Amino acid sequence: MPPNFDSSQIAAAAQALVLQMMAERGRGVVLVGAARLDLALERLLQSVMMPLGDEEDTLFIPDRSLGSFAAKITLAARLGLLDPTVEKALNSIRSVRNDFAHSAGDTSLSEARHQKRLAKAYQEARKNPLWQPLEQVFNEHSVTINSRDREFILLVTILAAFIDACTALQTPFRPRATVRFS
Repeated sequence: MPPNFDSSQIAAAAQALVLQMMAERGRGVVLVGAARLDLALERLLQSVMMPLGDEEDTLFIPDRSLGSFAAKITLAARLGLLDPTVEKALNSIRSVRNDFAHSAGDTSLSEARHQKRLAKAYQEARKNPLWQPLEQVFNEHSVTINSRDREFILLVTILAAFIDACTALQTPFRPRATVRFS
């Protein structure tokens, strides 16, 4: 494994994310969770790109080609960095996030349309070995969170933890040949 892979650091980050998201309610759970995944995907993509050195990476600013959550998901999937089930889960979260971000009224993860979008992602995430230990984090803290927010927090945390772990294992892409003038 690469020297920058530290599973205890990734586990600690996952637990910190659960605790951060537990402090949120309703819209905040979705927006904070999606923002965390967006950032994780940006770091994953940067981990396989050639380093810029001291230059600012403007490729990921909002009005640029990789400035959107959707663009990051698509590129990471096309590069083979995401399994198709993870790509679908991320797109489901993105769709729910968009609804929450653009809704003027109260919206909830309990709504049928959101549950339908997230059902397959929840099903896949429950198979993950982190699901049960992360549920224990909830049980150890006496914060009351509705079951839909709880499921969403677990889904986001598992995705973020595995994206972070995958990021730690990457090395920058080295092309076999580079287009040159000479």
